[in-house]
Amino acid sequence: MDVIEAIKTRRSIRKFKCDPVEEDKLLAVLEAARWAPSWANTQCWEFIIVKNNETKKKLAETLTPRNPARDAVQNAPIVIAACAKIGISGFRDGKPVTDKGDFYMFDLALAVQNLTLAAHSLGLGTVQVGAFDALKASAILKVPENVKLVELIPLGYPAEEGRPPKRKEIKEFVHLEEYGRKISRFEVYMV
Repeated sequence: MDVIEAIKTRRSIRKFKCDPVEEDKLLAVLEAARWAPSWANTQCWEFIIVKNNETKKKLAETLTPRNPARDAVQNAPIVIAACAKIGISGFRDGKPVTDKGDFYMFDLALAVQNLTLAAHSLGLGTVQVGAFDALKASAILKVPENVKLVELIPLGYPAEEGRPPKRKEIKEFVHLEEYGRKISRFEVYMV
């Protein structure tokens, strides 16, 4: 599967088979995350692999009420807790380099995108879970203070097919030369 196909066909999966994920596939998705770009190559990401059923159940209890991913966190063969070291991405000599502050969310998102696309290309499913009590989940996983738990990612073989989401047309979010000058499909090719 090429990268464009993976991008277009990846779906959020919330129901997983109980089949275990092979070690070589887990290592492949982590390897994909490892090669993500990051601010000054700081690679601030940290991942916690959770396979223990009791731990997954506790993590599921940290999700917001009625979160549709609760079952996925509790029952996927693996939950990957995506974390980032704070104060290094976007910093030089301990000070932020831009007006955007800590870049950890951006860098972690790049690594997670690589991870999820690699998982999809290997026949695995994922879903991004951000609506949870990160402080409670961090306590469960013993995440240190200098690291932020950002997202939980259930990983396993899909038990259902995801539905294609409605996407905006390019002309709805691309501007030419300055904000507010929307482009037509024709103008995209002329740029």
